[in-house]
Amino acid sequence: MQVFRRLFDFYLTASFHVALSCWSLVRLTQCWFHLPDDKAVSGFAFFGTIVGYNFVKYDALVRTQKYPAKTKYQLIAGLSLFAFFGALYCFSKFQTRTQIASVAVLLLTVLYTLPFFPNRKNARNWAGIKIYIVTLCWLGVTLFLPVINAQMPIKTDFYFFAVQRTLLIFSLVLIFEIVDLKTDDPHLQTVPQQIGVRATQKLGLWLMVFFVLAELFAPHPFGTITLIKIGLAVTTSAMLLLANPNRSHYFSWFWAESIPVVWWAAVWFLSR
Repeated sequence: MQVFRRLFDFYLTASFHVALSCWSLVRLTQCWFHLPDDKAVSGFAFFGTIVGYNFVKYDALVRTQKYPAKTKYQLIAGLSLFAFFGALYCFSKFQTRTQIASVAVLLLTVLYTLPFFPNRKNARNWAGIKIYIVTLCWLGVTLFLPVINAQMPIKTDFYFFAVQRTLLIFSLVLIFEIVDLKTDDPHLQTVPQQIGVRATQKLGLWLMVFFVLAELFAPHPFGTITLIKIGLAVTTSAMLLLANPNRSHYFSWFWAESIPVVWWAAVWFLSR
């Protein structure tokens, strides 16, 4: 049992689960717009997420020379290097316009992590901006890259899906910010730091209400897809209400990150 616990913890800390979540959202985009199963895009999302998240989590430790010389972290570094080459290979298969878009997301991630300006902190520590950068990065990778690489014409249904995807990602990040309230630097000015936990939960609930109401204007008829989205909104709302600063990291790192995975699994199963 102890071995399983350690393996599971490594799976989470090495960012494999969040990478699976990102991969799931890419596959949902491809399914929604009937795009081909472009493994270059989904692979880039998976490998790139591992590299990006591990870079964000462990870069500060390396630069401050507080990097713990433990086998686990050495293994994470090795797997991140492997993931980097995997992402680079997928990147080489992209259309030129997709490469440009992915570089833009990369620059945003680097800006989020590294201090580029003298006597200034990185973008992650700019007051109140963290949640918007994270949302933009996820929206770029999971929605824009698949559509751009498939050279799909932008129509009304794209904007509809973009709005819903933004509402979902923003709400999921709110869950993380609530759980991380005790450990986040007060200067971050995250949403719960500014308005409190209860108000943040209410904000997330309203976003999910708009997520469901948007289905009234959906470019598809009421049916299985709508029911799945309602279930997704209910699940996310429940997670928001259950979130609090005393929750363990399993609550956000596993359960919250599992929501896109379950969404994709439901769509995949019902489309068979």
